[in-house]
Amino acid sequence: MAGPIIWDEKHKTDKKRVVIDPITRLEGHGKIEIFLDDNGNVKNAYWQVPELRGFERFCIGRKVTEMNQITARLCGVCPGAHHMAATKATDGCYNTKPTEAAFTIRDAFYHAHFVHSHIAHFYALASADFVCGPAAPVAQRNVLGVVATVGLELGGAVLATRAKAQKIQAMIGGKATHPVMGVPGGVTKPINSEEQKEMEAMAKDMVDFSQTSMKVLKDVVLGNKEYVDIIANPDLYYNETYHMGMVNEKNQLEFHDGPVRVVDQKGREFVKYEPYDYLDNVSEASEEWSYEKFPYLKNVGYKGMVAGPDSGLYRASPLSRLNVAESISTPLAQAEFEYYHGFFKDLGVEGPIQHTLATHWARIIEMIYAAEKCLADIQSDKFVDQNVKQHDVMPGGRGVGIVEAPRGTLTHDYTCDENGIVTACNMIVGTTNNNGPINCDVAKVAKGLIHNFEVSPGLLNMVEMAFRAYDPCNSCATHSLPGQMPMTAEIRYADGSLLETVSRN
Repeated sequence: MAGPIIWDEKHKTDKKRVVIDPITRLEGHGKIEIFLDDNGNVKNAYWQVPELRGFERFCIGRKVTEMNQITARLCGVCPGAHHMAATKATDGCYNTKPTEAAFTIRDAFYHAHFVHSHIAHFYALASADFVCGPAAPVAQRNVLGVVATVGLELGGAVLATRAKAQKIQAMIGGKATHPVMGVPGGVTKPINSEEQKEMEAMAKDMVDFSQTSMKVLKDVVLGNKEYVDIIANPDLYYNETYHMGMVNEKNQLEFHDGPVRVVDQKGREFVKYEPYDYLDNVSEASEEWSYEKFPYLKNVGYKGMVAGPDSGLYRASPLSRLNVAESISTPLAQAEFEYYHGFFKDLGVEGPIQHTLATHWARIIEMIYAAEKCLADIQSDKFVDQNVKQHDVMPGGRGVGIVEAPRGTLTHDYTCDENGIVTACNMIVGTTNNNGPINCDVAKVAKGLIHNFEVSPGLLNMVEMAFRAYDPCNSCATHSLPGQMPMTAEIRYADGSLLETVSRN
């Protein structure tokens, strides 16, 4: 395997504003603007989201039982997460809970969703930065470049395992991408023993492949001293923030059901709240230069794009979930969790791991956990129990559903009337939680790498690596309409020639 290209030749720019537009290897759209001072050093940098979706308003007046299918179409990579959060919120609007069998079936579906999503990000979006290197030619720095480097056998295993995770979702949910599984208090259909046997074999393969992925990460990333030095450098991908994630009753890693736990910069529990109490703990700020809101801890307050204990910005990501969890309930993931914390402890890290690039490592540990949990659910007697739906349920009231999406804590909050029509809707999407911290990371990396007007394609890609660690999905995370976004409209004649350009800066 050829070694990665980490650094490239710098050149002088005569501009004081460096723009990366569009940024690449993310879901949705975005751009980065870097502003230089008179000495050519970075004065500030911004991650901007220049698109508006505004799905919450579209949901008003729709049947609440349609919400888990409408919101699953917010984007192509988060459908399973939105389906689950919406189904849980709909349970609340019907004042019911799933049967034990339905809960187990939903749980298996959701952990298969995590496996396919984490595979997609690690191999298709992130790994090119490490396998090929951040300064590799652009034409090579993609999934084809990764396959060319690691070989067709591993590339084929990536596709095959992701397909198996998708098939489990399709067998349970009716469709892999836009499921039709969840109904108030249950699921649409039970699982038979033949389906259980087929899914068990696929889940076992998912466990094996997740361990292979951990070996790839250890060989390619942790086995390269230059990468480890970059990951551990406190002047680059490092910010001390609060961290948020769901836990179970033992404060173990949890994706599906449980309270939300927040720890501070020292790892101390700051707050733990139930889903219905989220508005007492989280609020959202807006900035005129982004369509994406900036959630923050209400009891700390919003101070803008700054980290630290006095800023309410928090992260909700794989890194965060392993910071708020005290352990993991499955054996293979728990062993990797202990190795991960031991590695950073040997580097002198006490308390939460604040190194943003370690998010990739945390994501692979989560992949192992999700595969193990999916297999355990499928092997459970409850998985083939035929009691999959509550009966005699009636709509009317408020429901809040929270799950951990692959990209962060996902909250759906609906109110419906006695006819089951949605009268109020609010969502805080996984990526939205990380909007402020992504800005902090982008600015810090740009300040750490760009000096004296010297830039290079590799350095600018390393700035992009700051947001890429979060696996952001802006397709479903844009909810703010501040009315001040820069905009350019071109008015053209019927033959396509330009009549006039109108701009608002």
